[in-house]
Amino acid sequence: MTWIRDRWRRRRVPRDVSLSDALFEHFPGAALLADADGVVLRLSPGAEAHLGQAASDLVGTRLSGLDEDPLRGELARGMAACLAQGRPWRGAVRCRRADGDLRYQDVVIRPLAGGEGPPRLLVVLHDVDDLVAPARVDRERLADLEAGLARLPGALFRLRQTPRGELGFEYVSDGIRELCGLTPETLQASPEALFARMPDADRRALTTTLARSAVGLTPWEQDVRLTLPQGERWLEIRARVRRGRQGVTLWDGWLQDITQRKEEESRTRALVTTDMLTGLLNRRGFFANGRAVLAYAARHHQRVAVAMLDLDHFKALNDTHGHAAGDIALQCFARTCRDCLRPYDLIARLGGEEFAIMLADGDPEEAWRVFERLRRRVAETELALGGETLHITVSLGLAFLEPDGDLNEVLGRADRALYRAKHEGRNRVVGPSPVV
Repeated sequence: MTWIRDRWRRRRVPRDVSLSDALFEHFPGAALLADADGVVLRLSPGAEAHLGQAASDLVGTRLSGLDEDPLRGELARGMAACLAQGRPWRGAVRCRRADGDLRYQDVVIRPLAGGEGPPRLLVVLHDVDDLVAPARVDRERLADLEAGLARLPGALFRLRQTPRGELGFEYVSDGIRELCGLTPETLQASPEALFARMPDADRRALTTTLARSAVGLTPWEQDVRLTLPQGERWLEIRARVRRGRQGVTLWDGWLQDITQRKEEESRTRALVTTDMLTGLLNRRGFFANGRAVLAYAARHHQRVAVAMLDLDHFKALNDTHGHAAGDIALQCFARTCRDCLRPYDLIARLGGEEFAIMLADGDPEEAWRVFERLRRRVAETELALGGETLHITVSLGLAFLEPDGDLNEVLGRADRALYRAKHEGRNRVVGPSPVV
C-alpha cells in the first residue's frame, strides 16, 4: 500500500518543481526578492498586475520607489528596521501604481537567512485599500470635525462620574485651550486642573448643582468664574445627563466664554441701580443690596443702623442759584458721604435731596459717632458758586433694625426721626439714644 502511494506522488508532482517555486509563481498578491540595498532582484508573476507595473520596469529598481514618499516613507524605514533587528517588519504602506493611483498595501518584509552571501529580503504585498479606505475617510472626517470644533467659540465635553463620585473628562474639544489655557489631554488626565481655578464659592456651587443633576437626571446649567493669569473669566456650562452602564453618570455638554455678557449685565445692573447724577445707589439699588446686608445681620443676630438724610433748605438753593448749583451741591454731598463711610456701607439717593444710609455693621454708639461725623463734615463744606461761597447742612433721622426686621418699616421710623430733626432746627441727628 505504501509503495502505491509513493508511486502516485512521484507521478502527481513533477520532480523539478519545488514547493517554494510553486508558491512564488502562484502567489495571490505581490512577492518580491530584494537585496540589502532594497534593489528588486525578482518578483512573482502576479506582481505585475498587482502593482500595475511591468517586471522589466521593477527589476533593478529600488523597492522604496513604490512608496508614496520614496525617500522618507514607510518602506525605507521598514527595510532598515528589518535589517537592523534581524526580524520581520509589517505595516500599512500607501503605494503608487504606474497609473498614479495610490492604494494601501499590507507589507511584510522578512530577512532571508542561509548562505554566506549578502542578506536578502522577501517582500510580500497585499492590497488592503478597500479595507483601509473607509477607515481613512472616517479619520479624515473626524479630523475635519475636530478642526471645526476647535474653531468654535467654546468647547464640547463629556464628563463622567463613577458610583463612588469620581469625576473625569472622557472627551474635551480643543477649544478648551482658548477658554482657559489648558489642553484636552491635561483635563482628561485630571479635571482638578480646571476646578482648581474656580473661586471657592463657585466650586461649592458646582458640586451642589452637579449632584442635583446626577440624582434627578436633570440638565446641568451653571455659570462659573475662572481665575486666570489674564484676569477673571466667566464660563457658561450647559449639559444633558444620562445614566450609563454600571451606574456611571455621563454629561454631554458645552462650555462657553460669557465674560463679555457678564460685564454687560453688570453695567446694565449698575445703570438700573445707580443714580446718574451722584453715582450713588438709587432706591432700587438700595433695597436690592440692603437685603444682603440684612441677611448677614440676621445670621449674626446684629442690629442694623439705618438713617434718612435730607439737605437743609435745598429748594431755596435751587430757586436762588439755579438747578445747576443744586446739582453741584448734591454731587459734593455724595462725595462727602463716601469719604466718611466705609466701602461696604450702603448710601443711596432716594430722590431729590433725600438720601438713605445703612451701616453694614457696628453698635448703636458707633452709628451715632459715624452720623455725627458726617453731619459735621457736611457743615464744614464750602461751595464756590459764581464768586459766592455757600454752605450746606444736612438733617439725619436714625433708626435701628432688629434681626429679621422689615426694611420698609425701619425706613418709616427713620423718616419720622428726620421730620423731628427738621422741626427741631435742622443740621442735627435725631433718633433712639445709644444703648450704653
